[in-house]
Amino acid sequence: MPTTPNPDPDEDDRHDDLPPPGPVYYAEQALLGALLLEPHRHRALTGIDAGSFSYAAHGAVFTAISTLPAPDPVQHAQNTVWLNQVLTAAREQTRGLTGPYLHTLISACPQPRHAAAYARMIEADHARRTLRGQAQHLAQTATNPALPHPVPTVLAEADTLTAIVDGLAARFPPHPGAPPRAPAPPPHPHCDGHEEALDEERLLLATATTHPGEIERMRWLTDSDFTHPLHAGLWTCLTGLARRGAPIDPVTVLWEAQQRGLTTEIVPADLIHGLSVPAGSAAYYGERVLERSVLATAHEVGCRIKAFTADPATTPYQLVLGSRRALADLSAVRTRWNHATSPATPAAKSARRRSSAPPRAGPPRTAAPPVHISR
Repeated sequence: MPTTPNPDPDEDDRHDDLPPPGPVYYAEQALLGALLLEPHRHRALTGIDAGSFSYAAHGAVFTAISTLPAPDPVQHAQNTVWLNQVLTAAREQTRGLTGPYLHTLISACPQPRHAAAYARMIEADHARRTLRGQAQHLAQTATNPALPHPVPTVLAEADTLTAIVDGLAARFPPHPGAPPRAPAPPPHPHCDGHEEALDEERLLLATATTHPGEIERMRWLTDSDFTHPLHAGLWTCLTGLARRGAPIDPVTVLWEAQQRGLTTEIVPADLIHGLSVPAGSAAYYGERVLERSVLATAHEVGCRIKAFTADPATTPYQLVLGSRRALADLSAVRTRWNHATSPATPAAKSARRRSSAPPRAGPPRTAAPPVHISR
């Protein structure tokens, strides 16, 4: 945020590397000019405060106007005593503010009676910036490899973003109009552990093939959670066989993969070998796959909402519509995460003890033999 606005954005000595002021700059000038001319109009303003302004100096002037007692209208029309008080108070926050700039603000106001409209513009732009900042923060948090508990942290950031969207919906009533234009899909976040993700997906497929009783209890995992398309297709094969009650072993999975057109992407002997080397628990690896899916979805949602805010033609209510649709995608995978990680019910625990599947455990301490399912 600039500390001091340029009194005249058209001056020749303006820094060429700075972007030109946007429409909100002139709305802020117009509102402050209206309040300097007719201070009593401040009482009718709602929805904004000093933090709503995009320029720090404008926020400082607004704070001074808000905190100083309004002058007598007759005296205010005859002298500049109150304006001098505003300048002195604003300078405590922004030293570069000058008396001539207050006069610039006054001259920038077309109609003081339109102060409420100018305030609404400022409120809408501030809402856009707030939403953009939190969406960006969500996307960055989802790709932070240093988080000890990434999913709970990311979901907390998503809750904050949802609260901001709900606040926008309360402040900006609905109106007729289409949802915002869908932005281009964001690039997939860079993952230093990409090979680790592929290995865990391979181990999941192999372990689930060996112990198919785990598959039906892992309905919280879907093919969309996998990072490799072939692995997603093989998981669809496994779940399809399990739901039909068909036999499951490497050969039946290979045949199912052929029926689904996947054998063009694999060498059959490699698939048979890869599905024959289980390790640990399928549920453990499934949770790892789902965790990555939660984080990837959160990153995508943050990027989508940020893209919505980048379009100045998008109204606040359109931002609400687009953001809620994006957050619904995260809510869906979040529900599956909660199902996967919630404590098992007594009935489920009893069924698990009767199952022939091995007890749930973490990854083996020794490295598993190389598994070559995908090329």
